[in-house]
Amino acid sequence: MSESTIEFYGAQWCGDCRRAQALMEHFGVEFNYHDIDASDTDKARAIEISGLQKIPVLLFPDGSHLSEPSSPLLQEKLTELDLI
Repeated sequence: MSESTIEFYGAQWCGDCRRAQALMEHFGVEFNYHDIDASDTDKARAIEISGLQKIPVLLFPDGSHLSEPSSPLLQEKLTELDLI
């Protein structure tokens, strides 16, 4: 794992998660996927990060996060962090 890796908290049934994952894969952005349905610890961590019960939760290398971001907002954040 590199220091530019994003921690991605989501679930397979979540359309917004699939969309965000597809966008990051399209740009070749590294991320660690955490399935909140498979791990109560990951689910609790996602809520701890965002303060919300919404997914996806993306924790960025700079310590910032986005919850349920639109594709343009996610792309803007990835550009801001020089990840794309």
